[in-house]
Amino acid sequence: MAWSLGASSNSPPFAPAVGANAIPTMRAAFFIGVFAGLGAIAQGGSISETVGTGLIDGVSISALGAAAGLFTAALFIALGVSTGYPIPAAFATTGAMVGVGLALGGNPAWDTYREIGTFWVSVPFVSATIAYTTASLLRNDSIPETVGVPLLGGFVGFVLANVEITIIPGPTGQQTLANFASSRVGTTPTLFGTFDVVMVITSFIVGAVVFTVLRRSMKRSIDGGIRQFLVGLGAVVAFSSGGSQVGLATGPLEPLFTTFDVPSISLLLLGAIGILLGAWMGSPRLLQAVSREYSQLGVRRSIAALVPGFLIAQAAIALGIPISFNNIIISSVIGSGLVVGSGGVSGRKIAFTLSAWVVSLVGAGIIGYGIYTVLTTLTGIR
Repeated sequence: MAWSLGASSNSPPFAPAVGANAIPTMRAAFFIGVFAGLGAIAQGGSISETVGTGLIDGVSISALGAAAGLFTAALFIALGVSTGYPIPAAFATTGAMVGVGLALGGNPAWDTYREIGTFWVSVPFVSATIAYTTASLLRNDSIPETVGVPLLGGFVGFVLANVEITIIPGPTGQQTLANFASSRVGTTPTLFGTFDVVMVITSFIVGAVVFTVLRRSMKRSIDGGIRQFLVGLGAVVAFSSGGSQVGLATGPLEPLFTTFDVPSISLLLLGAIGILLGAWMGSPRLLQAVSREYSQLGVRRSIAALVPGFLIAQAAIALGIPISFNNIIISSVIGSGLVVGSGGVSGRKIAFTLSAWVVSLVGAGIIGYGIYTVLTTLTGIR
């Protein structure tokens, strides 16, 4: 399952960079594996819990149920890789685990479904809107590119300072760089929400560093600086995708590992290795499908396509909601492409992809239910 995720859902972050000829396909596949694997270890815990225990009420997923669910989801994702059409891993995994849970005798977790469904339905519109707005600003002649692109990079750096990662120790096991700096300095006045003075200053410092590096790079060469930012942004988004996608593979196994008192970091490490191998071995085909077939993007619209992926993925990780990176990236590619009109967007391809998403959610639920029922009938094990 983790291999399938690495080959499928973790591939889109570098697709805009490949489509803009900022990086070769095989080198992009290498970077996807490395950064997605690191993200899986650093940020993979929250969504894993939702998939493992939050989709069904009244029962715990058994070993046979986990196997049936993972097999079903991996089957759908592998089908997408082999055909070149991206199947959303979150839809396939959620459908499969709900189907297995119902077959186990559990009850639907309607509150969780409403929360997940609202997020999923909102993603295409939010992603496309952010991408369209960003692309419009980057193409605005009144804002010099040597200022606009570094400012966008500075904003990404500001957000990065507020992303929770496991390598920064905290009271709950992980915290943000801004939180860490605040805890070291001590109590300072709160400016808004939970943000105190030190957290805001730390965030601005990180943003300023990214701005300065990009600004200097673009003064040497505008095209070179933009391509450098596009590849860097792809790495950040791949890191986020690893953190959000690994839970789809490790979540069904969480109850089992908890039973045997195995540390969750071991499970995340296994998922990270699977993602790394999947990206290296299976992602090039899907990279080309997403980057070249949906819209022929330039580097500026490609940057606009990646920004929503980073923001939405981090929001999903914070809320513990499984998401589809294919859903985010494809929506943002379309949104950024609409800046120059709808001619570069294939309506037939979009309709086919939307149909595949619905079929994967419903189909995985039905097949997961059926596979578990057949297995428990044949083996007598629940």
